[in-house]
Amino acid sequence: MALRKPLVVIDGQVQQMSAGDTLDAAVQEKDMFVLTNGESGAIIIGTPVYVSAASTCKKAQANASGTTEVIGLVATTSIAASATGSVQSDGVLVATVAQWGDVGVAGGLAFGRQYYLDPATAGKITATAPTTGGHYIAPIGRALSTTDLEITIGATILL
Repeated sequence: MALRKPLVVIDGQVQQMSAGDTLDAAVQEKDMFVLTNGESGAIIIGTPVYVSAASTCKKAQANASGTTEVIGLVATTSIAASATGSVQSDGVLVATVAQWGDVGVAGGLAFGRQYYLDPATAGKITATAPTTGGHYIAPIGRALSTTDLEITIGATILL
């Protein structure tokens, strides 16, 4: 079996990596994209959203098939109605305890807890998975601290 060396870019040129060299790159990557707020009011950081039209998002809710497919969480502090802002679909989203409270988690996130899309209120998350028939279990992420949520949006399950 032949030994293969990775390719690297050095001064704009693609070359084989030299013996003894190591790769040193940031591993943490966040997928972010810009969407337009399709709501009549502002959408705040941490709000779970779904794509409602081309490049447009609205607050997600786990009570109907059309609103339960979460694309990500708002990463911008606040997106005004009809304005654009950042939405994050993976990685760690950091918000204050108060900001997490504004999206349904009073007192901040609880370390190690899994969070789900709330079936009762659009744009909220909850640590309690839905159990009512006709609602959806839509995993959002797991808390790393009271302020940090590892976004791991999962497949939805209709109850």
